[in-house]
Amino acid sequence: MNFLEKLFSKYPQEKVIKWFKNICLAEAVSWFFLFTAMIWIRTNPKDIFPIVYISTIGSIHGLFFTLYLVFLPAIRKIFSWDDEDSVFSLIAAFFPFATIWIDKKLARFDRE
Repeated sequence: MNFLEKLFSKYPQEKVIKWFKNICLAEAVSWFFLFTAMIWIRTNPKDIFPIVYISTIGSIHGLFFTLYLVFLPAIRKIFSWDDEDSVFSLIAAFFPFATIWIDKKLARFDRE
């Protein structure tokens, strides 16, 4: 955790927040494309294109998923989230499109 704090302390908070918001959106969009890839590979399992597509999209989604999890400790500190908000945002990583909700509702300074 110390490593992440040192890494993110090099950048202004606005930049880290902007990166997190972009990662939230990219993770949700990549999940949508991964879902389409799963449908495509079920309908056409013998073709090579669905296999390449699901491998590529799966890797991209895995990257954004990992980045989302890496950014959570820094975002928790920036927005002063309590444990409940932190656990909720961690669990949201495992549900489709929930990261967009985290971006819109929890990742704000003016929330009640």
